[in-house]
Amino acid sequence: MLKQRIAEAFNEPGCATNRTKSDSERKRGCASAGLAPGAAAGGCAFDGAKIALQPITDAAHLVHGPIACEGNSWDSRHTASSGSRLYRTSFTTDLSELDVIHGGEKRLFRAIREIAERYRPAAIFVYVTCVPSLIGDDVEAVCEAATTRFDLPVIPVNAPGFAGSKNLGNKLAGQVLLDRVVGTREPERTTPYDFNIIGEYNVAGEMWQVLPLFDRLGIRLLAPITGDARFHEVACAHRARVNMVVCSQAMVSFARAMQDRYAIPYFEGSFYGISDTSAALREIARLLVERGAPADLLSRTETLIASEESEAWRRIAPYRERLQGKRVLLYTGGVKSWSVVSALQEIGMTVIGTSVRKSTDDDKRRIKDLMGEDAALFGQIPAKDLHRMLSGGEADILMSGGRTQFVALKTRTPWLDINQERHHPYAGYEGMVALVHQIDATINHPVWRQVRLPAPWDSAGAGR
Repeated sequence: MLKQRIAEAFNEPGCATNRTKSDSERKRGCASAGLAPGAAAGGCAFDGAKIALQPITDAAHLVHGPIACEGNSWDSRHTASSGSRLYRTSFTTDLSELDVIHGGEKRLFRAIREIAERYRPAAIFVYVTCVPSLIGDDVEAVCEAATTRFDLPVIPVNAPGFAGSKNLGNKLAGQVLLDRVVGTREPERTTPYDFNIIGEYNVAGEMWQVLPLFDRLGIRLLAPITGDARFHEVACAHRARVNMVVCSQAMVSFARAMQDRYAIPYFEGSFYGISDTSAALREIARLLVERGAPADLLSRTETLIASEESEAWRRIAPYRERLQGKRVLLYTGGVKSWSVVSALQEIGMTVIGTSVRKSTDDDKRRIKDLMGEDAALFGQIPAKDLHRMLSGGEADILMSGGRTQFVALKTRTPWLDINQERHHPYAGYEGMVALVHQIDATINHPVWRQVRLPAPWDSAGAGR
């Protein structure tokens, strides 16, 4: 079953690479599905599945495996909730050596029973890790029995770490939602203005920065998948009129499958940057009108965009002169590899290079459209090469995740967190103003002038 799911995940018509394969190559799946030893350090399939599903806030997320698997990087991902905090509670079966010998099915059922009786969640997601998968625990049978016993959706997520990378885990989680959640319930009401956002995890509350824009347009976010989501919302997602995909690398399969099953059109967009936010709002409005919404939605969208853009540029103006021509090295991936490039270019900054570690071919095409055919695209930069670039003054600021901040600090280079560990939201018009403010505060902080001066003892020695 797991091999079949992996093959299905990589047999994706929405993937440009997959479309160029022959029928025999497509049946074999993707050669990059497996992991080389040590490659899971950047995230395994289990980690990717948990990242994609844990923002469903009123569900319990139970990790079936050793306790170390629950100690993953999730708590550093600042996804916010406007309601239940249950998703922040760690649940694990804590398998021991004896469980490896005797099997962990009974321990799993007892854990599900305790969660169901004590917390009464909207659902329980059970994550299969490497150990129970290797010893042959029948997790699906246990979940099926528990669903009947406790009258509660208990959903197995079969994505053990050895299956592949974090991105594969995202895809497997999307399949779980399609097979076991979406379409299982009906919304209390529907409107011509209903749409879903797919691949948005509400990092640092970013989704809340665009919700007011939807309210002013009178359109309704039926299901965020999965940032600040409720289980019932995801279950009703099949009644939306339009899907917007934010992170295509992780969730384009999910959107394409919803188009096939429920005839819901989708597009890929971004809420990073003023122009991209406006383009996303226009496309949502256009598709909703095509699907039956009143035509005046288009004019109301243009009125809102004109007002918001004018105000955002007014607030950004004081920073533009100080940031004009500043060089940025962008070391991230996925949608941010091109959407943040667009945002930085809007304020006059120069992006000297961007990573494409988790980017699709469409993402790379967008980058070249923005930066030109000679754009510096790279995968993973070894620490010594990154140190050489920054110490040589090739960039005025590094924008990346937390794992590379120490290289920047060693070279006395300003660094700004742009990945999921950040505390500042950067989405929408309001987020763009916040991003520009943070970049300005980082680059022009007086500490950099101090740390770049010779040490007092070095100056004294030179004088003597």
